[in-house]
This record gives sequence, C-alpha cells and structure tokens, in this order.
Amino acid sequence: MTTPLSRAEDLYSRVRSCLLCPLAETRTNAVPGEGPLNAEVLLIGEAPGMNEDKQGRPFVGKSGQFLEELLASAGLTRQQVYICNVLKCRPPANRDPVTAEVIACRDYLDEQIELVDPLVVVTLGRFSMAKWFQGQTISKIHGTVRQIDGRFVVPMFHPAAALHQQNLRPTIINDFRTVPAVLERARRLRAREQPVSPGSDSTLPAQLASTAPGAGEAPPANQQKRLFD
Repeated sequence: MTTPLSRAEDLYSRVRSCLLCPLAETRTNAVPGEGPLNAEVLLIGEAPGMNEDKQGRPFVGKSGQFLEELLASAGLTRQQVYICNVLKCRPPANRDPVTAEVIACRDYLDEQIELVDPLVVVTLGRFSMAKWFQGQTISKIHGTVRQIDGRFVVPMFHPAAALHQQNLRPTIINDFRTVPAVLERARRLRAREQPVSPGSDSTLPAQLASTAPGAGEAPPANQQKRLFD
C-alpha cells in the first residue's frame, strides 16, 4: 500500500540521485525539501546555497535564520511548515537558475505540492513566483493573495533580499504577518468544501478559525487592504 510517507521517500530518493541537468555534476548534496506532509503552509524558495548544498537541507544559512524569524512573526514554527526550492541543486557560485534547470526540476516541485496539498503557498523570490505569476514583478505584487487551483498563493520577497537590502526588511516582515489571516480564510473555505455528515457541527469553520496561528490578530492597517486583492 502506497502511503504519503513512502511517496515522499521515493521522491527524495529520486531527487538525491537525479541526473536530469548538469547541476548534478557540481552539487555536493541535492536538497529535496523538508517538513510535515500535512503542512497547511508550503514555502518555495529559489535554489540551495552553499550551506544547503553542504547539509542537504533547505534554508539553513543566514536567510534560513531570518526565515525562522519571519515564521515566528506569523505565529508559526519551522516544524509546522513544508519548505522546498524551485531547484533541488545549488547553481555554481549561487548564480540565478536557468530555464533548462527549472524545467528539469519542475516535476519534482509539482509532485511536492500535490503530495502536501497545502492550504497556502508562499513563494519566496521571483523564480518561485514565476510559477504562478509570469510576467509580473515581485516589487508590485508582493504580499497580495490569489486563489489558484484551490489554494491561496502569496508572493513574497526572498528572505535573502533583506540581507542585501536592509530597507526591505520591514516590508518582508509585514508581508509575513498577513499569513495568519490568509490561513484562517483558507481553513474556512476548505471546511465549507468538505461534505457535512448528519449530526456534524455546523460551527466547524468558526472553531477552525479560533485555532489558527495568530487568530484574532489583525494584520497591520497598511496591509489589510492588500489581502485578497
């Protein structure tokens, strides 16, 4: 019998032994991704960096430390979310991904999204954003929310952007603080889509909302208008 865990183990094994593009020749370790397979929030970065390549885990360098701060600002921990990248191997010298590499890894990412089936996808940086928002610029649409294929997708700046441009730090923090409200709404909608069995409690959506991370905490006033644009 195939289980989510066995499917994930098979996926990770295929990623670690992947030879679909030349990055296999320069990597130390492929970085499949990590997190609970029933995570409600899935984060997608760009590609592994030097530290990730050494350890085989996503977001373990300075940008990973900032990401954990951002998650905390949203009432979440790293252990509650699923984290992966568009590319599973580090590009030499941390250069930008090229189209052929993105295509080579595309099926792995699609399989992860299908396997986890998150309520909310947070794209980190322009390369993961491009999967859903081609032709858009992250400076214009960061922090906005779109409902796509039955889930909410929120494009945000990559945490590493704040390491290079300190003026972006407040913007990234404010964007992450909207996640609890997005997750609360996603839970409500998912609950409504579930068939109601006889005798079930029709107040379930409200109960779900009361347990949402950060429930009851409104996002900053300058962010509220941007939710669900």
